[in-house]
Amino acid sequence: MSQTKKIDLQCAVVENVKRGTTVYSDCYTGYKNLKGYKHESVSHSVGEYVRDQAHTNGIESFWAVLKRGYYGIHHHMSVKHLHRYVGEFAHRHNVANHDMMDCLNQTIQGMPGKRLSYNHLIAK
Repeated sequence: MSQTKKIDLQCAVVENVKRGTTVYSDCYTGYKNLKGYKHESVSHSVGEYVRDQAHTNGIESFWAVLKRGYYGIHHHMSVKHLHRYVGEFAHRHNVANHDMMDCLNQTIQGMPGKRLSYNHLIAK
């Protein structure tokens, strides 16, 4: 398994997370000196898994669901459309505690203006 480089990790945070947000992580060194964010971490290597609001349980649960979706449903996720697969599973994760009608209504309300044509889907 390859390690994510610090520069790649921090660029991904800057591109996807609002400045000033608190980032919770484990003690991976790639998060050190993350500029523009509050950062709290837990140290799994010394048996620390939760400290106040700092933990990685939520994201680990999300990755587990995404991996099950990969192995059990999709079997392949292209890099080109990876953001769509992640978006699908993020939506599932965020509505997991809603009832079915709330989920359907939320989905329907989010549909206007979101047309994805076949040509756009397959364009390189």
